[in-house]
This record gives sequence, structure tokens and C-alpha cells, in this order.
Amino acid sequence: MMFKINKDRWPELFSEISRDRELYMPIEKAGQIQFEKWNVDAKVRLDQLNTVKSPKDFFFPQSENIVAFKTKGKNISIFENHDESRPFVVFGVRGCDAASFKILDRVFLAEPVDTFYKTRRENATVITLSCNEPEETCFCSIFEIDPVDPAGDIETWVIDDVLYWKSITEKGHALTDDIKKLFEKADQQDEEKIYNHKEKVKDIISKLPLQNLNINEIFKNNSMLEIFNSSKWKELSQPCMGCGTCTFICPTCHCYDIRDFDTGHGIQRFRCWDSCMYSDFTRMSHGNPRSSQLERFRQRFMHKLVYYPENNDGAFACVGCGRCISRCPVSMNIVKVAKALGVKDDE
Repeated sequence: MMFKINKDRWPELFSEISRDRELYMPIEKAGQIQFEKWNVDAKVRLDQLNTVKSPKDFFFPQSENIVAFKTKGKNISIFENHDESRPFVVFGVRGCDAASFKILDRVFLAEPVDTFYKTRRENATVITLSCNEPEETCFCSIFEIDPVDPAGDIETWVIDDVLYWKSITEKGHALTDDIKKLFEKADQQDEEKIYNHKEKVKDIISKLPLQNLNINEIFKNNSMLEIFNSSKWKELSQPCMGCGTCTFICPTCHCYDIRDFDTGHGIQRFRCWDSCMYSDFTRMSHGNPRSSQLERFRQRFMHKLVYYPENNDGAFACVGCGRCISRCPVSMNIVKVAKALGVKDDE
């Protein structure tokens, strides 16, 4: 069943959702829009296409405690002090970011299961938001992601200052039941509005410059070894600064490091994001196995376009959100790499 609520009642909706659970939404602070915890004074920006960083933080945090140790003589005491996950809602997730969760699931929910990640996924209710005006940097549709039906536990659409709401999963139904007193039932006219909205957005998507990119051609034309040994890597990697921006804003990157820190009162073991673009990534006693920027650059894109699909039923480790296109300081991104390696636009 479809519901709706007018914009003047959205604060009431947000307040009711957050009554028994934490609510995170795209919120503007200091000129940047990120997923932040909602409060009555928050400047909510559901009109923003993409936040600076993706919402993967909620399941795979940038930094998290794992365990702590204390020593006394030859005795070691172990203390579990990882952050406890409580029920929460992430509201306003676009289709590309929602699809990225499935990619992370394949990594963290495969055996051996990452229990920290699993607990967060179980405690989360994801409310997705249809795109209204995709930008030229968007290319999610080439990965069969639908930006106007973005899945999630609950799907929403904003049309003419009205939020339309449709629960999909058991989690979505449960949340909807808790707050349905706030909604009106959508009627046939509303259904037609949503249909027309979808058609309008699909028309915009069909005209985007990257819409016809056929990324599967990379496998038809080249073997894994041919791609790895391509002479094009040298030219492609030369502008790269190794800054790691692409990995930190990417919704599907999942490399991490585990480190121990002496707090002065004991040892804290924590996990933090890492980047394959860094010279000390996976550094061992003899050094980094990828000693050049070319090798590190190649590793990132081989993983996205070749290694991950080979091991995950052809699914690419990219969702076409376009963040790397808009944020890379030297304008290098996965689209340029894919095209250079043999992917061509359909005529």
C-alpha cells in the first residue's frame, strides 16, 4: 500500500521515526551535505542527489574499536569494547548507494561472517529515495540499478512537496505500522503522479552522456591476463596522485587495516579504512608488494572491473554513483579506465 505526507508535516514524521531509534539523513553542515543524525534543528536536504561520502559508514565505519588489552606482568586481560549497534534508520539513500550495500554484503557476510557488519545490517532499516534529476556524472543504470525504484526496506518519492512512501520488506512494514497514523493513503491520482515522475526521470537518464556505456565488453574482448598486462596502465596511472580520495568516497571500497594503539592505560585494537592507492597499503616486513603507483592504480581498477566480477557472479564493484568523476583532483575515474581498456559506447 502506498502512503503520502505533505512537506509541512515532514518534521513530525522525522520526529516520530527517531522516537524509538536513531535517524540519519542527508543534512547540510558548513556547506557540505552528509548523512548525519537528525535533530529538530537539522537542515535536511532530501533534494541533494549524492552526499559527499556514501552511507556505507553505517555498516562499515571509517574507524571502529575491536578489542582492548591490558597487561600486568605476564598476564593479559582482554576487554570487549566495540561500539554496540542499536536499531537505526537511514533515510534518503539513493538507488546507487542502496545497491552498494549488496556488494558489501558479498564481502562481509561471506564465511567467515564479519559479526560487527552483520549486526549493523540487522539493526538498520534503509529508506531509499528516488532520484528526481540525475546528473551527467551518473551511470548507475549500466549496472541495472533503477534510480526510480531504488529498493531498500522502504521506497520513497518526493513529488511537488509530497513524500510518497511504500514499504517493501518486513522491516519496512514494521516501521510503517509504527508511524502510519501520520500518513494519508495514496489514491489512483497519486499513483499516476509517481508513474509520470518515473517516466520523466527515465527520459533524463536516457540522455545522460554515460548511459550507453557497455562495460561488459571488457570481458568479451580481453582476458584477465591481457587486461592486467595492458600497456595502457602506464599512461592511465601517470596523472594519479595516490591521494586516496576515490577510495574514501566510493560506496563499494572495503579495504581496511587493523592496528594496535597504546593508550597509556592499555592497548586498543581498532579497524580503520585503508586505501590500495597508498604506498604502505598491505605493507609487510619486506615492504609493499606493489611498489609503484602504476601497480597500485592497476590494483584498484582490476579489483573493481575484473577480480570482483570474476568471484561474484559477474557483479561489478561499482554502482555508477559518479562520486569519483566529480571528486578526483586530476579527473581520473573508473569510466575513463574502462573505456581505455576496450569498453566502447554503443552507437
